[in-house]
Order: sequence, then C-alpha cells, then structure tokens
Amino acid sequence: MSKDTAPPLPAPLAVPVADSHTHLDMQDSTVDEALARASSVGVTTVIQVGCDLKGSRWAAETAAAYDSVHAAVALHPNEAPRIVLGDDEGWSRQGARPSGGDGALDEALGEIDRLAGLPQVRAVGETGLDHFRTGPDGLAAQERSFRAHIEMAKRHGKALVIHDREAHADVLRILDEEGAPDRTVFHCYSGDAEMAELCAARGYFMSFAGNMTFKNAQPLRDALAVAPLELVLVETDAPFLTPAPYRGRPNAPYLIPVTVRAMAAVRNTGEDELAAALMANTVRAFGLDGATV
Repeated sequence: MSKDTAPPLPAPLAVPVADSHTHLDMQDSTVDEALARASSVGVTTVIQVGCDLKGSRWAAETAAAYDSVHAAVALHPNEAPRIVLGDDEGWSRQGARPSGGDGALDEALGEIDRLAGLPQVRAVGETGLDHFRTGPDGLAAQERSFRAHIEMAKRHGKALVIHDREAHADVLRILDEEGAPDRTVFHCYSGDAEMAELCAARGYFMSFAGNMTFKNAQPLRDALAVAPLELVLVETDAPFLTPAPYRGRPNAPYLIPVTVRAMAAVRNTGEDELAAALMANTVRAFGLDGATV
C-alpha cells in the first residue's frame, strides 16, 4: 500500500467527538470533503489551527463559513524566529525569507491579536516553545512570541493552545511566570506521567494524538493513564501523526475513532463513555457552549 493512500474509514463512533487540533489547509481534500468524511464516523467538530499569518487568516475565514469548524490563531513557535532572523532554507510555506527583525515580529503579533478578537476564533495557538527545530539563536524570539500569545489569550478570554517540543520545563516555567489563561491546552501532549501530574495540578488540558498508538510511545500511554479524565482531549494534528496501523500515511479528522479506541483501551474504559467525556472537555476547553458541536 502506497504511503500516499488515505487509510480507510473506521467504524463510526456511537457518541460524537471533536478533533481538538487539525490543519485542514494542509490536507489533500476540500474542507467539505474532510468534514463530510469526519461526520460520517462521528467526528462532528474540529478546531482548525493556524501556524502563521496566512494560515491563521484562513482558519478564521473557514470557521466563519462552517458551523462545525472553530479557529485557533497564532505564530507557531518556529515561525517567530523565521520572521525575526529570516528563513534562508524556506522551511515554512512562505518559502525563503529575509530577516525582518523585532519590528516584523511585532507587526505579525499585532495581526494575530486582531484575529484573536473575532468571535469564531476560540483559541490562541499553537504557540509555545520548540527546542527541537529552533536553535539557540532563535530562542529569544520564540520566547518573546510565546509570552505575547499568553497575554493575548488572557486579554481576549480565549483558550491557549501549547506546542511543546523538547521544552517541557521551560514551557511550564513561562506559564507560571506569566500566569496561564483559565483554559490552557497542551496540544499533542508529549510529556510523561510525571509531567501529566504537574499539568493536572495546574488544570491544564492534555490533548492526545495518534502518536500515542506508536510502539515506542509507552510514556505517552502512561501519561494518558494518570491524566484526570476531565482534562483529556483527542486530536489528529492532521495531516501528521497518523495512528497505527496507518502510521506514515495521510492523517485527517475522520481517523479520530482509531485514536479514541486506543485511548479507551489504555484507560480501560468504555468507548462511548470516553467519547462523551472528550466532547464535553472540548466544549469546556474552547468555550463552545451554545456552538454547533
């Protein structure tokens, strides 16, 4: 089977659930197609996440056009250093860019701030720290951007969506220093059980993606096992992190049931019970009361 071949539709969930973090703009389908496939298996709500100015504008526009889509807007932790220092290798979707300095970052943050005030935008994120992709020269810009996003989320009363890659201690430190928003979500949770207990003590939501099904992901399963049920979310991070047995093939919101069933097995709980909790938690995390879910 080609790695470009989309996995088959899983058996539908009996209780609807939400994909708390996806990138529809990076997937090989139209929004209508993606939402129809997702809905057919019980995934009735998605949080569309922006990672740069273009993607954040697209997220806000798409959420305004579709009742079942809600937006999160931000500069990804790896985007901020690229704005300040430049991007000679063209890692981002904008291609190669010259350095813009701190002024360019301030301008970009101002646009994210404007978008964060829109009613269809339910969260500021994904923001945070990434010590895997960004080297020491970019850490100052990354941290300044993170702190600015935290302030925005609090001022607008929106959820904060965290990207934390190999930066657990620093992310927790900065959240403590700045004061986290009332609703903070660790997207694609990547810590261990000990960190899950630290997050739980602070009331942070932990969102698990398809990588918790990977053979080498026992620390994630251990974390899921100890995380309080009321703080657990599920996501695809599509088109990335496709769950086993489809790892390496394109991910999309319709594959959420595969991860939900794996999570239910880890927690030794019923699939329907878990799905109901995941949807209720998503509604609380993103302030979706009264919205179409």
